Amino acid sequence: MFGIDSPELLVIAVVALVVIGPKELPNMLRSWGKWMSQMRGMASEFRGHVDEMVRQSELDEVKKQLESAPGLDLQALDPTKEIKNAIQEGMAEGEKIMADAKAQIDNPLVEPESAPQIAAEPALAEAAAPEPAAQPTPAAAPAVAEAAPVAEPAAEEKPAKAVATG
Repeated sequence: MFGIDSPELLVIAVVALVVIGPKELPNMLRSWGKWMSQMRGMASEFRGHVDEMVRQSELDEVKKQLESAPGLDLQALDPTKEIKNAIQEGMAEGEKIMADAKAQIDNPLVEPESAPQIAAEPALAEAAAPEPAAQPTPAAAPAVAEAAPVAEPAAEEKPAKAVATG
């Protein structure tokens, strides 16, 4: 430290003890320590500012080199423009769909372009399904009632059995 060896530092300590005195020496060393810590803080702050200026100058140089490079467009590399364009396209498409839907709601008399396939399939399934067994005619009903004494609800639930058993 400052080119001072241990024997020289010992001599300085003895002289300080004799000149300052044993009572004032701890206070003086304490104030000297505070002063040194303030000096170190200022030095580190100065060093930080110098390092920041060096980084800024290096960044400025790199920026100048990039801007002077032929064929390189920094504005085209901006991803926010691509995101904005995609959002605007989506918004335009959504607005168009909303306008179409509103037009269909406002004018219900206009026929749709094609009939929904879902509505047509159940109708075909009902037409192809076999019809349930025919209900007995009113003329045959009294004969069934006389032939087999079956409770009225049972006859309604299973008319085919009632006719077959009679």
